[in-house]
Amino acid sequence: MNLTKHKIAFVFPIYNEEGNIGPLYDAVIETTAPLLAEYELEFVFVNDGSKDTSLEKLIALRQEDARVTVLSLSRNFGHQMAVTAGLDHADADAVIIMDSDLQDPPRVALELVARWEAGADVVYAQRRSRQDTLFKRATAHAFYWTLQKLASIDIPRNTGDFRLLDRRVVLEMRKYREHHRFLRGMVSHLGFRQEAVLFDRDARHSGTTGYPLKKMIQFALDGILGFSTVPLQLISRLGVVLSVFAFIGILYVVGVKLFVPQTAVSGWAFVTVAIFLMGGIQMIMLGVLGSYVGRTYVETQRRPLYALGLSLTSAHEDSKPVEKVPALSELVGASR
Repeated sequence: MNLTKHKIAFVFPIYNEEGNIGPLYDAVIETTAPLLAEYELEFVFVNDGSKDTSLEKLIALRQEDARVTVLSLSRNFGHQMAVTAGLDHADADAVIIMDSDLQDPPRVALELVARWEAGADVVYAQRRSRQDTLFKRATAHAFYWTLQKLASIDIPRNTGDFRLLDRRVVLEMRKYREHHRFLRGMVSHLGFRQEAVLFDRDARHSGTTGYPLKKMIQFALDGILGFSTVPLQLISRLGVVLSVFAFIGILYVVGVKLFVPQTAVSGWAFVTVAIFLMGGIQMIMLGVLGSYVGRTYVETQRRPLYALGLSLTSAHEDSKPVEKVPALSELVGASR
């Protein structure tokens, strides 16, 4: 092995992708062949508690190719945690994050590397088109529009986690240990020199998405609540607006009683409706506050982000607990 070569690591989160692992590996190997003259490659597959035969297929890949690293989480922790585990364990000059369903074309990785070689620290793949359902496209558009309006940082639209991160960026990312993770927001928050590569997203090769509507909504909330305090500010603004309307209503009622008492209508229906309306608004406000309080509670528990059940790395054939993931105290100390 040429020790002077730089290293590029690919991180693939895996959840029930038994039908995609083989085609994905073949496509990546074929695509990255031109890089072998200048770079050493590592392929980090993170099994996120798959219930099919994904882990067995990954172990078989590891036996065939020593460049393959297999990390298997002890249960399903979610896509963002799986990617985090890959970033924590990838020791390379650049890391490319790529989904495992072949919607992220491996050929685009060459463009990401070229931009990185030209000096970019982060190169994110931005979707020019996507082969998804009308509902998926509409909800994605609504999400990015809302995020752009509310987020305190500029998060590029029509991007996923498909991107290249320079080693410096990866080391900084390891300092971010919050549990409700929105990785593309974290990368934007870091700064550095970031550039886009446009691409056409392919259709899913096989299997079903690991992001049903419920998870998509939770993911959207993680993005909004994690990078915006606007919902809290809206509560105050709504309270001011309601107070103004209430004051106008009081003036109206007093005016009717004083000047045209014969038009006053007795009854309790309007009062009852108003009470229920205000009660509903208050419950919504408490729900928003509760979301932020709940996130604070989770972070104060300081639990590990994930747990590894198995690790097969390029340095060790046997399964073992990985020790090179820094402790939270070390990460906090390193950021000071």
